[in-house]
Amino acid sequence: MPKYPRSGGAALALVCAAMLALAGCQDAEVVGEYPNPRRGDSTPYDYQKSEGGLFGPSGISFGTGSDKTKDEDGTGAGGLSVNSFLWRASLDTLSFMPISSADPFGGVIITDWHAMSEVPDERFKMNVYILGRSLRADGVRVAVFRQVADARGGWQDAAVDADTAPRIEDAILTRARQLRYATLATN
Repeated sequence: MPKYPRSGGAALALVCAAMLALAGCQDAEVVGEYPNPRRGDSTPYDYQKSEGGLFGPSGISFGTGSDKTKDEDGTGAGGLSVNSFLWRASLDTLSFMPISSADPFGGVIITDWHAMSEVPDERFKMNVYILGRSLRADGVRVAVFRQVADARGGWQDAAVDADTAPRIEDAILTRARQLRYATLATN
C-alpha cells in the first residue's frame, strides 16, 4: 500500500482551473509595437482587449475592487503594479536594444545582448528593476553586463564602468519626469 494516497479529483480540479484561466487570456492582442528609433518610429504599444472573454468584458479582479489603479499624481496606470512613468521611460531609454523580457507587474525589463556597429567586438545587456509605484530617484535600478570577443570567437565577461548604471538610471528618471510633466500639462 502506498504511503501517500493518490488524489485524482484534486489533480483534475487543478487542471480544469488552469485551463479556465488560460482560456480567459485568449482575447488580448498586440496592436502596435514599441518605438524603434532606427525607423524614426514613435508609436507606443497599444494593447487592446476584445469585448468577449470567459469572464465578460471587464474580466475578473482579485484586488481592491477598482479596475484602474492611480499613480501618486492621479493618472491611471492601466493596471501596472509599478510607476507607469518609470515603466514607459525605461522602455523609451532602452528602445535601441532588443527586449528579451518585460514584466510590467513585477517591474522587470531584461534586454538581450546588443553590440553596436561602431564596436562589434563588445556587447552589452541590461536589466532594469522598477522598485515601486512612486516616481522617486530610488525607484529604479539598472544592472549592466558587458562582454568582449576573445581570440577564439567566443565572448568573455568584462568589467563595466562604475558610472554606467547610474547614468542610465538618470536618463530613465529624466525621461520619466518629462512624461509626467507632459501628462500634467494635458490635464
